[in-house]
Amino acid sequence: MKILSIQSAVAYGHVGNSAAVFPLQRIGVEVLPVYTVTFSNHTGYGAWRGPLISPDDVREVITGIEERGVFPEIDVVLSGYQGSEGIGDVIVDAVARVKAANPDAVYACDPVMGNAKSGCFVAPAIPVLLREKVVPAADIITPNQFELGFLTGTEPATIDETLEAADLARAMGPKTVLVTSVERPDRADGTIEMLVVDDAGAWIVQTPLLPMKANGSGDVTAALFTAHYRRTGSAAEALASTTSSVFDLLRTTHESGQRELALVESQEFYAHPRLQFAVQQVR
Repeated sequence: MKILSIQSAVAYGHVGNSAAVFPLQRIGVEVLPVYTVTFSNHTGYGAWRGPLISPDDVREVITGIEERGVFPEIDVVLSGYQGSEGIGDVIVDAVARVKAANPDAVYACDPVMGNAKSGCFVAPAIPVLLREKVVPAADIITPNQFELGFLTGTEPATIDETLEAADLARAMGPKTVLVTSVERPDRADGTIEMLVVDDAGAWIVQTPLLPMKANGSGDVTAALFTAHYRRTGSAAEALASTTSSVFDLLRTTHESGQRELALVESQEFYAHPRLQFAVQQVR
């Protein structure tokens, strides 16, 4: 499998491609990383250095890959946080060109906008761009529950509301919706869930909620789910493997006491998920 991953990069820590690439490689995926920024560290520290890469330069890198004749071999285009409006146009164009070369290729978009605690943290134009142009071009999207609501103009809380919002999102174009950070009011204390919906049904999985915030965990989740789903064709299997790997990554990180993801230390959990959480079909 080959994945063209168009995301940010940091030298210190793990977000964007600096979070997604290694877990994908560890499960046997060939990754072609294209960087949209090259920062010293993620912006959550409040200070960082390094350049934003202009949309024209990102496009040039993608064109160079195309000129090597690789596009017919690409199975997935993956994108995450989009720092500027121009990057969205470059990604959608790249998806169209890859699909022209390989009609079986899919586009997986993590529509990063914000979360329930901090609200939207991207430029005001980005959610509009995602909703109107990027998400309709995607086959798979991986929003958190807050982002799903923003995309669909809803405020999903219960399972039924979240399923309805996922269906609204699927009507926009994507066939598959993975909803992360699902926090329904009637869940058990100290738990959090993920829900996936596709043409075959809907499945949910519950894990303990660890008392931590880890930048980059969503990037790892989107990458692993997309790869497992593409490989197996089963949303339930992909959900089980991804949840297991990401929980153990977060648990290892929490136990380390470090702020950054224990990405390398957790590598066996990507290659050999323990599958310790039951996936329940809800539709």
